[in-house]
Amino acid sequence: MTRINRQSYFNAAKRLVVKVGSNVLTADQGLNLPVIYALSKQISHLMESGIEVILVSSGAMASGQKKIGLAKRPDEIPKRQAMAAVGQPGLMLEYEKAFGVYDIKVAQILLTGDDLNTSRNRYLNARNTLNTLLSWNIIPIINENDTVVVDEIKFGDNDNLSAMIAFLMNADLLINLTDIDGLYTGDPRKQTKVELIFEVDTIDDRIEKIAGDIPGTLGTGGMLSKIKAAAKTINAGIPMVIANGLKADILVKLFSGEAHGTFFIPAKEKLSSRKCWIGYNIKPKGILRIDTGAVTAILKQGKSLLPGGIIKVEGDFGVGDAVELSGDANSRIAVGLVNYSSLDISKIMGCKTDQIQECLGQKLYDEVIHRDNLTILNECPI
Repeated sequence: MTRINRQSYFNAAKRLVVKVGSNVLTADQGLNLPVIYALSKQISHLMESGIEVILVSSGAMASGQKKIGLAKRPDEIPKRQAMAAVGQPGLMLEYEKAFGVYDIKVAQILLTGDDLNTSRNRYLNARNTLNTLLSWNIIPIINENDTVVVDEIKFGDNDNLSAMIAFLMNADLLINLTDIDGLYTGDPRKQTKVELIFEVDTIDDRIEKIAGDIPGTLGTGGMLSKIKAAAKTINAGIPMVIANGLKADILVKLFSGEAHGTFFIPAKEKLSSRKCWIGYNIKPKGILRIDTGAVTAILKQGKSLLPGGIIKVEGDFGVGDAVELSGDANSRIAVGLVNYSSLDISKIMGCKTDQIQECLGQKLYDEVIHRDNLTILNECPI
């Protein structure tokens, strides 16, 4: 892709999600205040040009560690949660002061996976709140609620959270700011003969292997978590950039046409918020294994899933639950909302649609999953 095409995404962006990592926001185990003030200046500049900005910010635990005076981050979860509780107010206070220089108000939003995964209504309520804040010209500053989060509802890290917010808010662009210039062919902090990868159009095993060799330090993620977030966003039609948040005026430079960082090229079609929610937010309660004919019909022809293409049912789920579709070699094809329970699907799998009535005593739908309730995943073999 040429630089002109890359820049076209920045020119068209009206709603932006910026994720800032712990390695950017911290210095000497405390908050890096010059960076926070620099970011506020850049974001205010973008807002003046008519761009809505949502900020996903790490830094609470680093802030708390400095306040408490701990030499290192504790391993115990209760201590980490307590440290985040101490640090979050200080983090927001500094943002409030920094954006206040430009007469911009901020709002704190703390989320857990439960807020976006379990209920479509809660998902929509979160979106309505964020839309209201943006309409008031207030910057939402979002962080995972480390104080109460547990494994069952944990986003995993703010890289994943930023992707989920991009889906939720139908963003035009996600910029992930870290402490290196982007995705390299190796770890630039340890190796000399590595090159920056300027553009990525497909996230495959090679890209994930490269990213897996570049760990994080303070943060939860590292480069691999950023790549996994990018895999989701570009599949949803949202471009993502990994860039160096410590570089002066990085946001302004990106929007002014300078080619910095690694640009992840999005799919041509942008998914609706509903499709993003189905594919990347709710947790599947089972698996439907499908044959090659069904895989082809879904991926190449945009078809619904019919009972004839199902060869195995795994899990216990009811009508309306999310399930994962799996093809050969356990490849993840899609996630969709089922029209029949696992028990009924076990009875009709392999059957033609005109046999559903005979098998179940009634036929409510021809489709086990309608294509409107089906989201193709980036892991699938296209």
